[in-house]
Amino acid sequence: MAKKPRIVIIGAGMAGLTAANKLYTSTGSDHLFELVVVEGGDRIGGRINTSEFCGDRIEMGATWIHGIGGSPVHQIAREIHALESDKPWECMDGFSGEPKTIAEGGFELNASIVDPISTLFKNLMDFAQGKLTEDSAGSGGDACYYNFAAKAALKDCTSNGGFGNQSVGAFLRRGLGAYWDSCKDRGELNGYGKWSRKLLEEAVFAMHENTQRTYTSAGDLFNLDYEAESEYRMFPGEEITISKGYLSIIEHLASVLPPGVIQLGRKVTRIEWQPEGHKSILVPNGYDSRPVKIEFCDGSFMLADHVIVTVSLGVLKSGTGQDSGMFNPPLPPFKTEAISRLGYGVVNKLFLQWSPNGNRPANDKEKFPSLQIVFHTPESELRHEKIPGWMRRTASLSPIYNNSSVLLSWFAGKEALELETLSDEEIINGVSATVSGLLPVSKHKKEDKYNSPEFCNGNVESCDDNGVRFGKVLKSKWGSDPLFLGSYSYVAVGSSGADLDTMAEPLPKLGSTDSDHHPLQILFAGEATHRTHYSTTHGAYFSGLREANRLLKHYRCVGI
Repeated sequence: MAKKPRIVIIGAGMAGLTAANKLYTSTGSDHLFELVVVEGGDRIGGRINTSEFCGDRIEMGATWIHGIGGSPVHQIAREIHALESDKPWECMDGFSGEPKTIAEGGFELNASIVDPISTLFKNLMDFAQGKLTEDSAGSGGDACYYNFAAKAALKDCTSNGGFGNQSVGAFLRRGLGAYWDSCKDRGELNGYGKWSRKLLEEAVFAMHENTQRTYTSAGDLFNLDYEAESEYRMFPGEEITISKGYLSIIEHLASVLPPGVIQLGRKVTRIEWQPEGHKSILVPNGYDSRPVKIEFCDGSFMLADHVIVTVSLGVLKSGTGQDSGMFNPPLPPFKTEAISRLGYGVVNKLFLQWSPNGNRPANDKEKFPSLQIVFHTPESELRHEKIPGWMRRTASLSPIYNNSSVLLSWFAGKEALELETLSDEEIINGVSATVSGLLPVSKHKKEDKYNSPEFCNGNVESCDDNGVRFGKVLKSKWGSDPLFLGSYSYVAVGSSGADLDTMAEPLPKLGSTDSDHHPLQILFAGEATHRTHYSTTHGAYFSGLREANRLLKHYRCVGI
């Protein structure tokens, strides 16, 4: 009896389990493949990791279904009734009302300051993403003065012959400068201490930039490529979270696989393959001859006809460096150069328990408000000295849903990495100092005291830095986890969408003289291999389907 082709999938995340599900369910009762999924960690899910904190369901990794119109993730969630739950979960009902925008020093900003800059930033990002043109920018809605100014800014940004090799960060700052040029002689603001109009507007703009950093994982938007931004695609409709947790999608995909197919705790250290001219793999007597050898950290190995690699771009960057030997022989230059050029960043989430009354839950009057945070620039002498630098580039601190005692803040780039190194005590002290620094200076106490009935239960006398009470802390650590080394990919300046296509090309490269002898030895899937849906779970899903279908087509069993 002829042996079945053995397909080994490295990684039990969205891409790997989607591929395994498709390969297993598409070949009928005969199951034409010998299928193995090896996972280096002790759980399935990859960068999807549903957890629990203070009685609420939270997501340590992937959080949102980015648009429900046509999303395969939404379709699965609906089919398995994962969108219905009696248990509280992250963002279950969104935030009640509009968030408060608080500037450092305790100044709550009104809509006349925040809205024009927010509109400007949104229009600029819509323009960069191809959702808005010069003719349509600023023409919708109330067509107020600020929208016309935003339109003028957008026109100015396209007046110098295109944006070749430019970053999103540079584009945004040019737009802000054009906005200021079009809004001269507006006079100064009153009631905001030493904040000038321009400083406040720049700080609000920076707040939106910090939010965009978490959306893209680009720690610095000046590293995010402008041209590629318009290739990114989102599904239409609302963005929602999954009430029963993102892990329910993963568990559904894995549920069809027989016991033993998924093997946990099997970290791959080396992949030997046979490109053109490379010697065949030598194996001990008694082993079947197959073109690919996968070695594990415990010294064991496995042979395969095909390997689908779904590890993160961060792991690939680490595994294809000069001092690393993840692949033997090394991947060809066209592949390693694409890996090197593409961006891959770190985004972490920080959850804190808000406990204004010790162990007693807060009542409606004591609930923590949804905050958008506006900080002074690094050069400003007005900065509150106790607010740590790692807090200064987060954009918000909000309950995960209305009336929840669990607060959430997002971090990207070097601040996300620094967060991973901090103790719970350092985090609580840093967040407490930040909240205190956002409270107004008391008219009745010394300058170093802050008060607010909302934060301190109305007790002005006890409301100093020690009056801001946080309990437990939970944070993600995607940057230091050796199985991920970061969060998700982006197109960096110097790379392009074509590099994402290159990431998806199998090896040996199709059309080479050896590809007919041992075709499709190494295939690649994962969010960083999808040109228009990179950085998303549905992009990972599509990539897993793509590689499964590639193998099904190779064995002429598409449609079975």
